Parts: sequence; structure tokens; C-alpha cells
Amino acid sequence: MKGVILGGGLGTRLSPLTEITNKHLLPVGKEPMIWHSVKQLVLSDIKDIMVITSTNHMGSVVNSLGSGKRFGCDFTYRVQEETGGIAHALSLARQFTGDDRIVVLLGDNIFEYSIAPYVEEFRGQNQGARVLLKAVGDPDRFGIAALDEKSIIQIEEKPSQPKSNHAVVGCYMYDSQVFDIINKIAPSGRGELEITSVNNEYIARQQLKFSFVRGRWTDAGTFQSLNEANLLLLKNNNAILD
Repeated sequence: MKGVILGGGLGTRLSPLTEITNKHLLPVGKEPMIWHSVKQLVLSDIKDIMVITSTNHMGSVVNSLGSGKRFGCDFTYRVQEETGGIAHALSLARQFTGDDRIVVLLGDNIFEYSIAPYVEEFRGQNQGARVLLKAVGDPDRFGIAALDEKSIIQIEEKPSQPKSNHAVVGCYMYDSQVFDIINKIAPSGRGELEITSVNNEYIARQQLKFSFVRGRWTDAGTFQSLNEANLLLLKNNNAILD
């Protein structure tokens, strides 16, 4: 199993901080934000990791992460030259991934507890994908899952009238079908390849499983949520709880 960390984008909601650095290099607690994603993957016994980021900040990201030796892993780097959505960024990992399964983390997502138990659940699947859900107070910011007792019926991106308050957080687990699915989906109204479209195709194939996130979680994409991420990790001295 391989890991992919998506660390591109413009980070416009955090301007002017992101005028001088990549959002994923901003500090959360005592470390750069992207270190948290690396540590999550390594704790899940995933040591072969691709980091995808933008042209402007690749040098800074490499300077921070290096070869992976300090984390006990190996990094491969790839540049996303244009902002085409999460699914577009993920498509750049096709050659790196081969036929392996992958765990994809958005580099601005912060989890209080280790994702390792969910990765183990994914390892036990014969095929398909797995997403993580967390109840949120602002569902119009996220992809929201409509659930029945045992499965996700549909995921709706930033709904004005959400069918639940369960957000699909920025940790996605896929088998090798994902790249063919990305090739077939159409751009959204904002001209991007949406990860929600990918996940809905797995639902159509009856191959999408889910787990509920334990403990606190935030995406550090706004000033408020960046502050929440800082408080969360400072409280635990940047440790990830078991």
C-alpha cells in the first residue's frame, strides 16, 4: 500500500499568509502542517509516499520534508501545474501507484487520533474504496454523505440543504480502479475534477465503505480552523493519539 499527500492549491482563504508560503507549510502546534499527514501515514505502516504540490512552492516543501529519512519513509515528489481539483491532483500519482492500493490525505487535514485502524479496515476489503466521516456544524463547507443503516447512498458537494451533518473528511482510500474512474468523470461547474464524483462512482459500483472518525478533526483551511488545528496539536505536543 502506498500513500499520497495532496499539498497544492492556492490557499486563498488563508491570504495573506499564503502569499509567502504554501498553506501546508504553515505551523500547526510546533511543526509544519504537512508533517502531520506524513506521520499519520507512517503510523499506518505506509512508508512509500508521493507528495503532490504546486510549482511555486515545491522547493520549500522539499526543503521541509527532504528524502523522508527523518520520518522513516521515502518520498516521491510531483508538481501539479494547474489547479484542477483533488481528483486531478490524484491522477498525477497513477504511475507511482501502479496496481497498489493507496491512502490519500489532504495535507491540511488534522486528526487527533491515528488513522491506522481505518487503514487496517481498508486492508481487509477485497476491493473498492473507503472514506472517513465526521459530524460537523457547517456541512455546507464539505462533501456530505447521505446514509442509510449500513451504507452511503450519495455524497453531495457543499450542499445548500444537506441531508446529514456527516462530512467526508480528507482521507480517501482507493484500489487501482480509481484512476480509470478519474479518467471518466466530467468536470464540475467550477471546471474541476471533484473527488466527490469519484466517490459517487464507487457508490454506484457498491464498493464504497466508510468509518466514523474518532476524536477531534479539522481541516486547517480557514483562519478559524487553522486556530483549531493549532490548539488541538499544541494540547498533545503534536503527538498523534492511539
